[in-house]
Amino acid sequence: MRVLIADDDLVLRHSLRTHLERWSYDVVECADGVQAWAALQDEKTPSLAIFDWNMPGRDGPSLCRDLRQIPTLAAMYVILITSNQDQKDVVCGLESGADDYIKKPFDWNELRARLRIGSRIVSLQHALAARVADLQQALCDVKRLGGLLPICAYCKRIRDDGDYWKQIEQYLSEYSEAQFSHGICPQCLETHLQQLTR
Repeated sequence: MRVLIADDDLVLRHSLRTHLERWSYDVVECADGVQAWAALQDEKTPSLAIFDWNMPGRDGPSLCRDLRQIPTLAAMYVILITSNQDQKDVVCGLESGADDYIKKPFDWNELRARLRIGSRIVSLQHALAARVADLQQALCDVKRLGGLLPICAYCKRIRDDGDYWKQIEQYLSEYSEAQFSHGICPQCLETHLQQLTR
């Protein structure tokens, strides 16, 4: 999973990269808020981000506020790191759109645990998005079946989107989960039985 780290402290940034790579994360490293915002515009958007609160150009809370306004970035899991110890700052950071908050100096095991939580939440969001896409496709299929079907008045074949005529059983099997077992209704049985006994 890709993680964007943005911190103007070179030593801390190097330590973050070293630990995250050791924990099998793919790291995108930025030295300030401006670089971080540019990296967020990349096609391969990271799923997780660690922003320092105080950075040149753009600070962590402003990055959080802005990325929450962009649909493609809104689901990103963001951890703010800061040396601010005041409880009001914690509240301010979370209200800016951060998902989590960790105070410097922090324990590496604690950061790893918080990243695991973030990874789990991101994975659940991706699974949910895939399920929603499946449901939307299923709904489209149901609507297509519920619409007007061009059917031959003589042979009862149905014309599909490719302008091919198919038996009704074949058409419904392809566009739904319906399965068929063939039998003879009483009226047909009587009609065909009379023909056989003549």
